[in-house]
Amino acid sequence: MPLPELPPLPALTRAEADFVDSYLAVVDLLGRINPARSAHTYGALRAAQALVGRAAALKEALTLMHTRGESEVHAATLAEALRVLDGERRANRVTMPPSATS
Repeated sequence: MPLPELPPLPALTRAEADFVDSYLAVVDLLGRINPARSAHTYGALRAAQALVGRAAALKEALTLMHTRGESEVHAATLAEALRVLDGERRANRVTMPPSATS
């Protein structure tokens, strides 16, 4: 059975694409570190170590955007890119899981 075709990514500058990719990498790592969702300290430790480099890449993408004169973040366009890249599911791992008593 073929996989469903994903909607196309919106047109992004290279810096915007790096911004979105770096942001999602940070979100993924934070999800692995989340004490309410992680099971082992070693995996959380490895994610925390990697977070430093990914946060630096995120800063570099934003610095490049600012240096190039991209002073505004086009939230609607970037949100669409995040949705196409499964950002909602990935960001959900950073939040608290539902209470077991509810």
